[in-house]
Amino acid sequence: MTRERSPVALAVIGALFTVAGSSRPPAAPLDPGDVRIAVLYDAFGPSPALEKDWGFAALIEAGGKRILFDTGDNPRILARNVAALGEDLGDLDVVVLSHRHGDHVAGLRHVLDVNPRVRVVAPSENFGVFGFSLPGTFYRRDASLPPEQRYFDGVPPDVMTFGNAWHGANLELVTRSTEIAPGIHVLLHVSNHSPTLELRELSLAIETADGLVIVVGCSHPGVETILRSASAIDERIQLLAGGLHLVVTDDAEIERVVSALHDRFGVAFVAPGHCTGEPAFRALRERFGDRYVYAGLGTVLSAGRRVRSTLGALRV
Repeated sequence: MTRERSPVALAVIGALFTVAGSSRPPAAPLDPGDVRIAVLYDAFGPSPALEKDWGFAALIEAGGKRILFDTGDNPRILARNVAALGEDLGDLDVVVLSHRHGDHVAGLRHVLDVNPRVRVVAPSENFGVFGFSLPGTFYRRDASLPPEQRYFDGVPPDVMTFGNAWHGANLELVTRSTEIAPGIHVLLHVSNHSPTLELRELSLAIETADGLVIVVGCSHPGVETILRSASAIDERIQLLAGGLHLVVTDDAEIERVVSALHDRFGVAFVAPGHCTGEPAFRALRERFGDRYVYAGLGTVLSAGRRVRSTLGALRV
């Protein structure tokens, strides 16, 4: 006979789950073969039917979710490439904006035209393009001044909310690394490198049975910093895709970073794009060999025990 637990025992069990930081058991890791990444925006690629431009956007399907990671630089170019590839931005679950730079966020205007209330996750920054809020008590006051010389006549609102560049957008500002869907994380880091000091950037980490699939926008905080953080979720990095920000880096530093990805972090497959840079493309291809995956504009990456790259089905 099964003995029922007392209310006290049930409360203790519930408290243990709370202490562990979750009210639900962890989700089973995704089948890596169910992760698909379509590159919608970049400045290099094999197809003349797609318009190349400096910027980045990728449509990711994982765990039954459709995630647009970044939106490129030009709404018209994004719309054209999306249509040519036969993709649909009208049924997205979430848009993740990695950081504030125009070549990653300007295409959001097109996304909102076709999907105005889509959830948009972005890093929280002081008075940035994503909006901001402060308590009405943030500034010093001087009650001796007449009302007309005081902010809000001396009676400020409890919270002062500042606008964003996309009026009406369903923006969700992230202040720390967090899980946005079961097994799908955004990792928040702050750049300490000139000229992007204090820039907040989000990267995407997807848990799979073979390790993490990590998608990066520009890696301004440093790709090694991002991978160290991701390793707290799972030390196995199955795929690293996106911009590694080595486009103006000298050869010695490129070789150091490439060696770190290969030797220290044990990245299984690498699929660089955007701001990785041509010399770094070459260095990564030489070091990773057949585990270097081409990820130009219009390609579709299929994760799994072996990551595959194919050209998307063009509709032109």
